[in-house]
Amino acid sequence: MKFSKFGQKFIQPTGISQLMDDLGDALKSDQPVNMLGGGNPAKIAAVNEVFLQTYQALGNDSNASDPDSSAIISMANYSNPQGDAEFIDALVGFFNRHYDWNLSAENIALTNGSQNAFFFLFNLFGGAFSDNKLDEHGQEKKSQSVDKSILLPLAPEYIGYSDVHIDGQHFTAVLPHIDEVTHDGEEGFFKYRVDFEALENLPALKEGRIGAICCSRPTNPTGNVLTDDEMAHLAEIARRYDVPLIIDNAYGMPFPNIIYSDAHLTWDDNTILCFSLSKIGLPGVRTGIIVADPEVIAAVSAMNAVVNLAPTRFGAAIAKPLVQNDRIKQLSDNDIKPFYQQQATLAVRLLKEALSDYPLMIHKPEGAIFFWLWFKDLPITTLELYERLKEKGTLVVPSQFFFPGVDVDNYRHAHECIRMSIAADEQTLTDGIAVIGEVVRELYDKAK
Repeated sequence: MKFSKFGQKFIQPTGISQLMDDLGDALKSDQPVNMLGGGNPAKIAAVNEVFLQTYQALGNDSNASDPDSSAIISMANYSNPQGDAEFIDALVGFFNRHYDWNLSAENIALTNGSQNAFFFLFNLFGGAFSDNKLDEHGQEKKSQSVDKSILLPLAPEYIGYSDVHIDGQHFTAVLPHIDEVTHDGEEGFFKYRVDFEALENLPALKEGRIGAICCSRPTNPTGNVLTDDEMAHLAEIARRYDVPLIIDNAYGMPFPNIIYSDAHLTWDDNTILCFSLSKIGLPGVRTGIIVADPEVIAAVSAMNAVVNLAPTRFGAAIAKPLVQNDRIKQLSDNDIKPFYQQQATLAVRLLKEALSDYPLMIHKPEGAIFFWLWFKDLPITTLELYERLKEKGTLVVPSQFFFPGVDVDNYRHAHECIRMSIAADEQTLTDGIAVIGEVVRELYDKAK
């Protein structure tokens, strides 16, 4: 069977396909697996109870013979390509209520998950552009194609970004400043910061070969939260070069709000905010939310029509009442964020106990559902470490997949880190970290 270039791109092994395959295989395995590698959110009883009650209420309020009942409308009818209108209206009210952004329904589109959203956005703003110019008579000149990339101002970044472009790899990334810091008075932590000097001197930016700037906040994989000053500086650069700033809020404000540092959420017509229902505990409903200028929303809606016909309505049906009455924010502030703060505290203690005398550095826990561990001068790559850990029933994700736009062959740091989920239950976290400690200690000991 022969596939097109498009098809060949998507059947190649990728970091995200490996991650999802390992997740699925672990769930099917008849052997115990310490699942510290996937992106599934934790199962938080208080949160799941609210979702169940909302789902049951949706069914109780419905009548199979009534075509206008809520459940029938949500599941037996397409929305328009922009997404469920009632949920969009609820989101408009929510964001205006909490942030005073003066949004309208023209500022919001829904997608089938945030991965779907980034497939759309990165292909809208990255790739081949026609440089349409007029001659002295007002006639359009023959256009020249300009290839533009998505600028990632701080690598490492989300593994799922790497392979969404239809044509080739279209990322330009800036390596971080790495600062050693303390956390709760303890040593052994570091933090990534944006290298603005390197960013502003990028030839691609100066030459008009950047189509958009994108960052996640908190960052997946590291849990880093870019400061308000860093965000303001990125917004200023984006506006100066007339490109949008795309912000991935999958783990951020206002839901699920897994942020422990002092941070604020802002929006303007040059900013594209992306949200998701996944990390509040509903990954299976595949519902992403884009807040942007109406021109971007119209483009995303058109892409929805071609790729999906329309976004799923099931997640919208469950989330709409929780958005309308602010319950989604209360769950995020009072249940979800505190849960992960407790998990982070536990994970730090377990890691310190397992590797206290070894060269482990932990990225300062500032948010998200992951820890980013740096094993300085590790005798093997973390891709090899990943395989050894998998043999012992413990799944993590090696670091090399989190550096889109970086020549990882010439950047050793990209082979010395792992991403570890802290969303697992306490026993799994304890057992998994014990295995990591055992394998890493043996590696360092043998290299002495």
